[in-house]
Amino acid sequence: MHQKLKLTIVGLAAVALAACSGNGSSVPSLQHAGTQSTHAAGAPMAQNGSTIYMRTAFSSAPTSDAPQTLRYNGGLIQRTPTIFVVYWGFNVSGSDPSGEQAYMTSFLKGVGHSPWLNTDHQYYEIVGGLQHKIQNPVSQLKGTWVDSSSVPANPSELDVIHEAAAAEAHFGYKKNGSYVVATPHNHNTPGFGSSYCAYHGATSTPDGTISYSNIPYMTDAGQNCGENFVNPGPQGVLDGVSIVEGHELSESQTDPQPSSGWYNSTYGEIGDICAWQGLGNTVLRTGTYAVQPLWSNAASNCVLSSP
Repeated sequence: MHQKLKLTIVGLAAVALAACSGNGSSVPSLQHAGTQSTHAAGAPMAQNGSTIYMRTAFSSAPTSDAPQTLRYNGGLIQRTPTIFVVYWGFNVSGSDPSGEQAYMTSFLKGVGHSPWLNTDHQYYEIVGGLQHKIQNPVSQLKGTWVDSSSVPANPSELDVIHEAAAAEAHFGYKKNGSYVVATPHNHNTPGFGSSYCAYHGATSTPDGTISYSNIPYMTDAGQNCGENFVNPGPQGVLDGVSIVEGHELSESQTDPQPSSGWYNSTYGEIGDICAWQGLGNTVLRTGTYAVQPLWSNAASNCVLSSP
């Protein structure tokens, strides 16, 4: 087990918790961004001030006459993005029956400098009166690590935060880093597949604030989290892995400390606005992968690529 680190969740606000039936665990109450109206699993995401959740595939999106444009809230973006993944508990026999580790690693190796991720390039932060845009370099994946420490049957959000901090300690601190915590088969956070598919947030470590994502074992949720949503048969079993990780990656770059970056108070982040609509394949250097479109302020639309 890792030595416990003293962690402070950035901007953690009070959040209503709903008991997860059968195991005494809790999952966040899902609400529309910027409102108090409970929308159960149909919300675009849940927000507690530091964590934003991706809704499941068959939940309803928010409806509003409000414009979908992302607005800059004065916070940070990831100017020169880097990605680190910890595959927590993937060393155990039977931990990865669908081959998600190899698929996600290959996707992340190829996603840098792609037209799909280039949609992020239009978004920026302002420092000293100057705009600094998100770059889209090749080879953004800088490291993967199989952590052999024990994984709880249903890791809590705090468990995931501790593991993200362990990943930061392992890889080193990068201000522009996305630290991805992937959990193995049948070891998913409560509410996965029924209330949400993944989430990202920010937490502070002794070295500084990091952006982290929780990517549960996607095929455990089947079509609720994207299986065969783009490609039929065996070739589409892992569609949800790249759809969901791509969603969280783009949001980590544009809003690494939710919701201080690029955000819409009704519809959420760059991926939330376009979740589960207009999906397709994108061709990367490492293969072809299913992805969702991303919101482009420049195009005033959800797009699968940007020049």
